Amino acid sequence: MLQQIIDRRLAGKNKSIGNRERFLRRYKEKIREAVERAVDGRGIRDLQRGEEIRIPKKDLSEPTFRHGQGGVRDVVHTGNRDHITGDHIKRPPGGQGRGAGQGQASDSGEGEDDFVFALSKEEFMQVFFEDLALPHMARTQLAEVPEYKSHRAGYTTDGTPNNLDIVRSMRGAYGRRLALGGDARRELQELEDRLTELRRHHADDPVAQQEIKDCEARIAELHARLERLPFLDPMDLKFRSRVRVPVPSSRAVMFCLMDVSGSMDEQRKDLSKRFFILLYLFLTQHYEKIDLVFIRHHTQAQEVSEEDFFHARETGGTVVSSALELMDQIIRARYNPTEWNIYGAQASDGDNWDSDSTRCNDVLTERLLPVCRYYAYIQVVDEDKSLWESYSQVAAQHRHFSMRRVSEAADIYPVFRDLFKKEGVPA
Repeated sequence: MLQQIIDRRLAGKNKSIGNRERFLRRYKEKIREAVERAVDGRGIRDLQRGEEIRIPKKDLSEPTFRHGQGGVRDVVHTGNRDHITGDHIKRPPGGQGRGAGQGQASDSGEGEDDFVFALSKEEFMQVFFEDLALPHMARTQLAEVPEYKSHRAGYTTDGTPNNLDIVRSMRGAYGRRLALGGDARRELQELEDRLTELRRHHADDPVAQQEIKDCEARIAELHARLERLPFLDPMDLKFRSRVRVPVPSSRAVMFCLMDVSGSMDEQRKDLSKRFFILLYLFLTQHYEKIDLVFIRHHTQAQEVSEEDFFHARETGGTVVSSALELMDQIIRARYNPTEWNIYGAQASDGDNWDSDSTRCNDVLTERLLPVCRYYAYIQVVDEDKSLWESYSQVAAQHRHFSMRRVSEAADIYPVFRDLFKKEGVPA
């Protein structure tokens, strides 16, 4: 049976929202390229505002079909003294050909303006983080506050009008009327047949006349009895019933580990902070139930608040394994791997004691990676440092461990997209 859903909600002030969404879907690739260009011109902290997007008008053109003239024709144009068949006529200089506007002339000679429109904050963030997701997210067991999913559970005799099943209700009402009036209808049919016979063959018999009166009275009584049967009774109403069933929830925790040792100068710290700010925006934009654990480390590691993670100025020597050890302790204390999807992201310049780099390799391989869904390491210098060489051995053995290098702010976004692209989606 064909079902039609009619949206009777009052339209808001922006009544062209449907057309706008269709436009964004239609020119998705062009808008995405424009958003990526816009990112290079703004600070990472300004990502959560909208943007004015320009799309060249030539990219909005569509193919059209029209009737051609067909056949072979000879045309003589008046006033043509300079050209013959086969000559190539140059385009008028300065963009003054057909379709030229009053604005600044373009270097292509066409003079067509770009199509300019504004993306809202929500639209910009949607395009910006499109095709990104936490890798290998899995449903865990029931949480303390489980999520619920609605399932069909047959029919019930009470409910809200929007859940009323009309066909089922009418079918039940028809069956009830058949069941309650079955005996009366059979008796009524027999009496009507007997009455017809009496009127046809015994109309003058006094005894038959009395029987005819009795049949007519009984027939009237049965008709009244059938008419008193309600067409639709409250017991006939059938409402679609739905029950809430608890389902496993996708609970996740992201550990953010940042090196703040003395070898991390302001430029390197800025690159690390830019990466983690981008990661923070991505997680809070896409996931409602996700924990963020911030860890800063030099010779010692410390779990800090979001504010201290991005703005504290404490520094010192370098012992990277202290951060990995603290991450392992927090996992054991608060995040059971059977209930949580655990992720890690680490940013460092790669400077570390050789012996401690070996220690980092062991902690990652033996304790963290077996319980992590995904772990990403960002090195903010191009050189092969001690930690990079050690982590390269880990990456060769574990597919869910990724490592990248960035040396300038323009590298942050491409590397971020490469690390957190959805499974099966090309970079």
